[in-house]
Amino acid sequence: MHGNLPALDAVLAQAGDAQLVFGGDVAWGPLPVDTVDRIRSLDALVLRGNADRDLGDDWLEKHLGAERLEWLTTRPEQIELEVAGLGEVLFCHGSPRSDEEMLLRTASDDRLAEILAGVQADVVVCGHTHMQFDLVVGDKRVVNAGSVGLPYGATGAHWVELGPDIRHRRAPYDPSPLRASEWPRAPEIISVIEAPPSQEQAIAEFEALIAAGRDATLIH
Repeated sequence: MHGNLPALDAVLAQAGDAQLVFGGDVAWGPLPVDTVDRIRSLDALVLRGNADRDLGDDWLEKHLGAERLEWLTTRPEQIELEVAGLGEVLFCHGSPRSDEEMLLRTASDDRLAEILAGVQADVVVCGHTHMQFDLVVGDKRVVNAGSVGLPYGATGAHWVELGPDIRHRRAPYDPSPLRASEWPRAPEIISVIEAPPSQEQAIAEFEALIAAGRDATLIH
C-alpha cells in the first residue's frame, strides 16, 4: 500500500464487497496516517511487511504515533485462507521464509522449489518486489499481487483478484492528492509513482541484490 490513499480508494472501488487481504507495507509512503486509518476502518485482513516491522523513518513514526505503530508491528506475518476454485492460499509479504526475501518471475525452478519447501498450501501469494507474475512450480502456484501504492513496470494501482481463478488487476487513479504530503521523501516517491521504473530495470537491480545476499526493495 505504501501510504498511498488515492490508490487504495481506486482498488476498493473495483473490489466491491470482496474479502480484502492486505499484503503488508501499509504505512511507508506519502499519506501514512490516512492510509492506515482507512484500512483499519475496513473488514479486512492485514499482513505485516518488512516496512511495517521497521519503518526506519523518524518522521513517519512520529506522525503515526505509538498506537498505530503497535497495530502495524503486531500484524501476522502470514495468513492462510481457503479460496473457492484455488484451494488453500498462503499470503505472505516476501516469501514463506522471510518478509524480505525476493520472489521474481525470473527465479529458477530450483530456487523457487527451495523457497517453497515445506509449504502445504496450493497457492502462495506474495508482494515485496512490486511486480505482478503468476508461476507454476511443481504442484504449487506462486503469484505476486504487485503493489497498490508503488508498483514497478506501469502506473496505476496493481492488485490481484482470487477465485475461482487468478486475475491480475490494475486500477487507474489520480495521484495528485499525494502532493499534499509533508513527508520529506514524498517528492521522491511520488516521482516513482508517476513514472515507475520498468520491470526490467527493477529485476536487474533486485537480481544484483539477491546475488550479493542483500534482499531489499529499491526504496526501503
